[in-house]
Amino acid sequence: MPTNQDIKIAKSLQGDIPLTKNPYKDIAIMLGLDESMILQTITDMKQQGIIRKFGAIVKHQRAGYTRNAMLIWACPSSLCEAVGNLFASYPEITHCYERTPPFEGKYNIFSMVHFKQGSGEALIEKLSDASSIRDFKVLITEEEFKKSSMEYF
Repeated sequence: MPTNQDIKIAKSLQGDIPLTKNPYKDIAIMLGLDESMILQTITDMKQQGIIRKFGAIVKHQRAGYTRNAMLIWACPSSLCEAVGNLFASYPEITHCYERTPPFEGKYNIFSMVHFKQGSGEALIEKLSDASSIRDFKVLITEEEFKKSSMEYF
């Protein structure tokens, strides 16, 4: 069971953390704690399963990416892991996962790709060639509804 201090630390991590050289030190100062206590609490909560994931949300438009799309692929089941790893190796792809059951009974690999310029057709063709998958759909993002993390405390 998390203590009041654990909750205070978790709350400070749910939003934006300082974009500084020592963000945990800055959080510690803000909370009146020691940096090592912040780091140990994060480690403990991760080991206890209280924190499952710790990551950044990138605002892709501010990073120079102008468009994005979900690419869905009909991948042979035996190749899903290899194709997923291949797609994940491309810097333009921010996440890639296997969907079960497959969408429309066959599209089982979903990958979010971000484009810096143009339509991205060359990149999509490159992904198709590299994976040897010709059956795919491009779902262009028309509107973004949410770009925030869950808040639990």
